[in-house]
Amino acid sequence: MFELQRLAAEIVGRVLSGRSLDTQRDHAVREHEGLKVDERGALRDITSGTLRFLGELDSILEQLLNQPLKHERVRQLLRVALYQLIHTRVAAHVIVDQAVKASVAAGGEGAKGLVNAVLRRFLRERESLLAQVACDEVGRYSHPAWWIEKVKAQHPEHYETLLSHGNTRPPLTLRINSRRSTPECYVARLREARIDARSIGGMAVVLERPMPTALLPGFAEGLVSVQDASAQEAAAYLDMRAGQRVLDACAAPGGKAAHIMERAEVDLTAIDNDPGRLARVEANLTRLELHARVQRGDAAQPEKWWDGVEYDRIVADVPCSGSGVVRRHPDIKWLRRPSDIDAYAERQRAILESLWQLLRRDGKLLYVTCSVFVEENDDQIKRFLERHHDARRLSLPGPETNAQRLKGQILPDETHDGFFYALLQKS
Repeated sequence: MFELQRLAAEIVGRVLSGRSLDTQRDHAVREHEGLKVDERGALRDITSGTLRFLGELDSILEQLLNQPLKHERVRQLLRVALYQLIHTRVAAHVIVDQAVKASVAAGGEGAKGLVNAVLRRFLRERESLLAQVACDEVGRYSHPAWWIEKVKAQHPEHYETLLSHGNTRPPLTLRINSRRSTPECYVARLREARIDARSIGGMAVVLERPMPTALLPGFAEGLVSVQDASAQEAAAYLDMRAGQRVLDACAAPGGKAAHIMERAEVDLTAIDNDPGRLARVEANLTRLELHARVQRGDAAQPEKWWDGVEYDRIVADVPCSGSGVVRRHPDIKWLRRPSDIDAYAERQRAILESLWQLLRRDGKLLYVTCSVFVEENDDQIKRFLERHHDARRLSLPGPETNAQRLKGQILPDETHDGFFYALLQKS
């Protein structure tokens, strides 16, 4: 285990220096080809969990350390070991013993005594240390202080629930391909394979326990796709009809484009500015046996890729802070800075302005973020409507599927990530 601890500590350190968790984890797996499937799963859990509860772990470390650490790699190792002691079922003596072994690579022979002493003190004083965490908001909520204050101010009635859901393990939600099956039929097929799952409305099915997609019946054949329940609402909001021209801007990884084509026979163009992510769009459409124009393009610069023919429907799933999906990407909490929110809002404004010119009269544009911050959501739409008198905001169709939905804002809950939707019509 000590090799996994050492590797996890390295990854956490790289992430906190400004790199993406998924990128660093994938890089580590490629470098260590000998990792078994269960070891890869453990590495994913340890790295995600350490970042998910980083505020709590650091609050505890601050109480345990009598002097500054000489080696940052030792700090990362202690964070990893504390996460395991608090949030996993691995025997405590095994975690401590293996962490002491891993400490040699992190800080030399001299680090062994420190790591052993800190972890054993935690075990002795565990209850009192955890009680002290509750007195520190960053420790209690495991989010940066500026993030906590922003959520408190913008969602005063829901901030505690919102922050706590950000620290939960995300569900594995599937979208059933409506051309091939129904949620009821697929849930029955899963039960035959001894996989527990339940339908939660629309074409969404949630697995009781996440599992690799390769083990899902019919996944390779395009029967289902992985997509959060909140993201699945986009296609329904568009009110599409056969033959319409539809643009999915910022399309990667392709979930919304595929869902649109599963629901209607439309002429779809999917664009994205990242060639690597665009390849994922093509791969998803190929697996589902769906056909669309997939091309590289910047949604804010349509003059470089647009063919001049207006669209009936546009999905603008714009780049955003990702503040609504931190349970899936816990590194986001610690990589974002307050100034990033304004930068994202400016990018979103540019994309909205450009895409509006491509929409035909009476056409509809669906603005989407996976954020819970109003600067990127409701404020963005209000400012857009002030600038464009030919735009009006429509009510979102369909039944309420989230008890905390507020004017298009879906707040995270057990089965939904945080998303925002605004449906605009050109009049």
